[in-house]
Amino acid sequence: MEFNVHEAKTHFSKLLAKVEAGEEVIIARAGKPVAKLVPVREKKITRQLGTAEGQFVVPDDFNDPLPKDVEDSFYE
Repeated sequence: MEFNVHEAKTHFSKLLAKVEAGEEVIIARAGKPVAKLVPVREKKITRQLGTAEGQFVVPDDFNDPLPKDVEDSFYE
């Protein structure tokens, strides 16, 4: 689909809806294509598990209640 700059400015929200639906929109100035609106494709991030293995140790008292003075500092 191709639109001139004036049409694109006037109907920008509608053009974005078309792009969100998967269409590509060309914006032209004086009949010459200048820009293309395309949907953004999010990169799929793959994470490798275990890359920090051995770099830290969770202490045995991790889930124990906080000391009274530390707990009280949250309520000041």
